[in-house]
Amino acid sequence: MAVEPHKHCPGCGSPMPMSEHTCSPRCQQIIGENEKKLKRTKTFLYIIFAIFIIAWLYFMLG
Repeated sequence: MAVEPHKHCPGCGSPMPMSEHTCSPRCQQIIGENEKKLKRTKTFLYIIFAIFIIAWLYFMLG
């Protein structure tokens, strides 16, 4: 009993053909939204980190 070659959708985890990136347009939309949120979060953290470094330098050297 062999299983056909397949992969799982990164959005919902359901099995799908090897040639597809996602199982549905809805999963593609969800993945895109999650990537945007992750990018915003990373940018925010980098800005906060930069502010802390600048504040630290100001107090240490000022």
